[in-house]
Amino acid sequence: MPKYLLLVVSCFATIFVYCQPLYTPRNIQDAYHKGTRSLDGKPGKNYWQNTARYDITLTALPPDRTIRGKETIVYVNHSPDTLKNPVFRLTLNVHQAGAIRLNPADSDYLTTGVHIDTYTEDGVAKPWRTSRSPHTWQAVRLSKPLMPNDSVQFTFEWHFDISKQSNREGMIDSTTYFLAYFYPRVAVFDDYNGWDRIDFTDFEEFYNDFNDYKLAVNVPKNYIVWATGDLQNPDELLQSPYRDRLAKSMKSDSVMHIVNVGELAAKNITAQQSVNSWKWKSNTITDITIGLSDHYVWDASSVVVDDATGRRASVQAAYKNSAADFHKSVENANYALGWFSRNWPGVPYPFSKMTVFQGFADMEYPMMVNDNSTGNPSFSRLVQDHEIAHTYFPFYMGINESRYAFMDEGWATTLELLIGRSEMPNERAEAFYKQFRVEGWIQDNSSEEDIPVITPANALTGFAYGNNAYVKPSLGYLAMKDMLGDELFKKCLHEYMSRWHGKHPIPWDFFYTFNDVSKLDLNWFWTNWFFTNNYIDLAVQKVTPGSTGYTIDIQNIGGYVAPFDVKITYTDGTTEAKHFSSSVWKQNQKFTTVDIATAKKIQALVIDGGIFMDANIADNIWKP
Repeated sequence: MPKYLLLVVSCFATIFVYCQPLYTPRNIQDAYHKGTRSLDGKPGKNYWQNTARYDITLTALPPDRTIRGKETIVYVNHSPDTLKNPVFRLTLNVHQAGAIRLNPADSDYLTTGVHIDTYTEDGVAKPWRTSRSPHTWQAVRLSKPLMPNDSVQFTFEWHFDISKQSNREGMIDSTTYFLAYFYPRVAVFDDYNGWDRIDFTDFEEFYNDFNDYKLAVNVPKNYIVWATGDLQNPDELLQSPYRDRLAKSMKSDSVMHIVNVGELAAKNITAQQSVNSWKWKSNTITDITIGLSDHYVWDASSVVVDDATGRRASVQAAYKNSAADFHKSVENANYALGWFSRNWPGVPYPFSKMTVFQGFADMEYPMMVNDNSTGNPSFSRLVQDHEIAHTYFPFYMGINESRYAFMDEGWATTLELLIGRSEMPNERAEAFYKQFRVEGWIQDNSSEEDIPVITPANALTGFAYGNNAYVKPSLGYLAMKDMLGDELFKKCLHEYMSRWHGKHPIPWDFFYTFNDVSKLDLNWFWTNWFFTNNYIDLAVQKVTPGSTGYTIDIQNIGGYVAPFDVKITYTDGTTEAKHFSSSVWKQNQKFTTVDIATAKKIQALVIDGGIFMDANIADNIWKP
């Protein structure tokens, strides 16, 4: 019997809710067959993932643009496979001339990439053979194959020139650097694709294992360093007034100015040896980043993120004093961490710290975000909320953003709206969501807008990528929330997050967890929103009066099973709105009939999707 038929039979035999199996690629079918994934959405009995321990020392001496590093990696093979050709990520090779890129590059962007100076395996030096063409990954052949449940130690020494302008990372100004993807790392080897060999094109995002990190950053005196993890040696680095303020901020809700402009100008913030080594530590985390400057002010506070234990998270910001919107950054981040922890997703913020660094990218990293300063404080806050929301997706779970961007960007976009409703009037938050997120998609009828969300993100560019990653999945999640109700939706979401915390979920794990926890057949909905080329376009076909009210026939022209309101104006001048969730489309996704119970006479009605904007509102209106 073919594998997929076995899969379907097993589905029917063991899990009653899966009446119509979802489209499943062959490699995902193989994962079910091997038992690493399960059709109830749980990690399979044979699930595994590899890990590593990194000990990194980096030296940055601005305004010198050359960054030098050395590291030891202990990589552990938990897989059942013998590994002969590990893949290393050298992400900053994207700056090389000739590298595959989907964004334009000028002379300020380009560098000569990453230069490997020395490389060893288990203490034995080996030559590093640089790839002939620029790639952001490179495979090597091990001298001795790495067996299951064994480990290997790699060491690297390397250097690179920081890019003068590269958005996600690079030189903010001549003495302010933001360093990301700066170290050679072992690529993910997983149960459904093997080694991750997707080139970074400075467009799609990332896929990383959960590792433990020790980090030392060597910088000149009077430079401050902010990084992922917990600072291990503040007593050695900071003069007593600043050290004491930082310690006090860890226990206070108040925003404190750890270092202000005048104090920076006095150049006596740090220990006055020529080079200081800032040491950091972080465990079970997917990446690390670094910000450093000799003229960024430093604010800090903290917030309780776990009411059950009283655990606090430090909230910090580093920025130019002239950036007016950043003066509210810590206050806004305090609110965000508390709100996300208690409301949506309603899981306590999992890390010890969050630092907001002023840069260019509007980009998320574990425990850090690199945000641009804008002239609009409300928009700056929304962007910061969005990037902090990524804490949960993809960092709480190690999502493969390169292939399934909607699993993190779609959620961050959803959380951005949900927290926005608490920060401003609901109508304003929804109007902004429609204007900023939905309008560009629904009002663009080009064919690339209708590519199914499940399409691998690395196969998409432009608006097709953006709307598949952000808008369409966000609306899908919100439609499911509307249909299940907050209580059941949160129960399903929490179970998904609990099952896959610290692991590598794929879309089917999410879909099947919701099916399993809700005890509902939701595959009709998942197929409709994530596996089709649908869009939103509803139309009133007919309104029929009856003895107890009216029957309304509605056609689903676009195909997406979106919720909607029927807004009614009666002849006596009164109005009423009736809400219908996506469940009205379950039996027939192209046509539905809804009943309006009333003794009044309808003068006019309109179908209004709210944030579920309609491609053609002209046929949403009915008058007798």
